[in-house]
Amino acid sequence: MSSSIFTSPEEAESAFYAALARADLDGMMAVWSEDEEVVCVHPGSIRLIGLSAIRESWRQLFESGTRLIIRPSRPVQWLNVMTAVHTVHQHVHIDGDHRLHPPIIATNVFSRGAVGWKMVLHHASPAPDTDNLHGSDSPHIVH
Repeated sequence: MSSSIFTSPEEAESAFYAALARADLDGMMAVWSEDEEVVCVHPGSIRLIGLSAIRESWRQLFESGTRLIIRPSRPVQWLNVMTAVHTVHQHVHIDGDHRLHPPIIATNVFSRGAVGWKMVLHHASPAPDTDNLHGSDSPHIVH
């Protein structure tokens, strides 16, 4: 499916967000592993399994005309020889919409294979209202 070779998980993640900003379906799918067990969960949506379902979800989003610019921040990364797990806060800007949108928390998982680093999981969920939580990442105590 793809001839893109990403030499680090950071390079693959950067290509993911760049493809998202350009609404570039081929660029988006170049980031994904060709394994059929890949998983994608868009905010508030169902779990999509397999390249066909994931491709179709991105195609629908991109064809809707909505242009998203997402700035990832506050990364937490875990890396071993074959796997990388990144969690980030995604700050979403919708082209033409000047409202401030709450962040989305995303987990991106990458696997290292013969053709470099590829995404095997993207899971994005709306961040909770942190005004009602103790600490910025604590899920335990609610006011």
